[in-house]
Amino acid sequence: MYIYLRSNWPKFTWNREKVLKPLLEVKFLQGLLLGKMESLGFNLKEEAVLDVLTQDILKSSEVEGEILNKEQVRSSVARRLGINAGGIYTKGLINIDRDVEGIVEMMLDATQHYDRPLTKDRLFGWHASLFPTGYSGMYKIEVGRFRDDKNGSMQVVSGPVGKKKIHYQAPDASVLDIELTRFLDWINRKDNHDVLSAGIAHLWFVTIHPFDDGNGRIARAITDMLLAESERTSQRFYSMSAQIMKERNAYYDILEKTQKKDVDITGWLVWFLKCLRKAIENAEETLSTVLDKAHFWQKYSEVILNDRQKKVLNRFLDGFEGNLTSSKWAKISKSSQDSANRDISYLLEKNMLIKKGSGRNTHYILNI
Repeated sequence: MYIYLRSNWPKFTWNREKVLKPLLEVKFLQGLLLGKMESLGFNLKEEAVLDVLTQDILKSSEVEGEILNKEQVRSSVARRLGINAGGIYTKGLINIDRDVEGIVEMMLDATQHYDRPLTKDRLFGWHASLFPTGYSGMYKIEVGRFRDDKNGSMQVVSGPVGKKKIHYQAPDASVLDIELTRFLDWINRKDNHDVLSAGIAHLWFVTIHPFDDGNGRIARAITDMLLAESERTSQRFYSMSAQIMKERNAYYDILEKTQKKDVDITGWLVWFLKCLRKAIENAEETLSTVLDKAHFWQKYSEVILNDRQKKVLNRFLDGFEGNLTSSKWAKISKSSQDSANRDISYLLEKNMLIKKGSGRNTHYILNI
């Protein structure tokens, strides 16, 4: 018997003692990360948000087996948020596919407007954004509306034709309006969503499975929305979707087990909280470039630099390919060779650069 067929659905229960420890660990780590990121300058904080949102969107799609173009996603996010990362992302120099624009639009609406009510029309808009052509791959689907089950019950299956394994069968289409109304009433009734609300909402939505396709991505968008609300900030510094992708098999296993049990969702919440904890702990890996920049500029905060030096150093910190030579310095800074040599000599004197090699092999690295 599936969980939604239980007489006490959806009155979820859980063992508070088992949930309390991982919940407190997550809240502690959330506070540490937000405090650490608050110390960054405005531009670095913007860059961190751009990196995390890009990763979150890429990984949420990857969980479903869809690979998006990273530069298109990054460009779309930057343009919509008005972030001039690298000087190209807000100038329309990258052609962006419609499906990329759609998922970016959905994810940003969820995270940047976390305080807005979640309505059926908003969900329908998200769904339409995910499938702008009305097709999922080669198959035409119902877009911007509930599934109608005209081709049979909605099932989650795996395996080849003739040997399919049914992992889950969703509620009948006839009850979707009632189920979504109850779900949305719960979300919009709560004044202060917390981390547990994000976990409950994720499970609840994928269990209802209201659409022909895209339910997982929308569930993760709702999760991000409630996590943003719990932190009272639209700035995202960790990616739950990236961690779910790392634990994809375990994610589907715990969903299947929970959906085939009663309304005690202790196991799901403990797994969700542990996954969230790892996502927060792994934030430094995602934000390593941004944090290295912050450390570098803090270390040399008292050194007076000209605009050329700042420009080239930032370029280097962004991940400069190849060796940095004086001729490359002149080209990047659009200056003469003499000016480039003076800039480099000054930075060597201040120990911000380290000289490597000799003669034609002379190049420079950052002293981080």
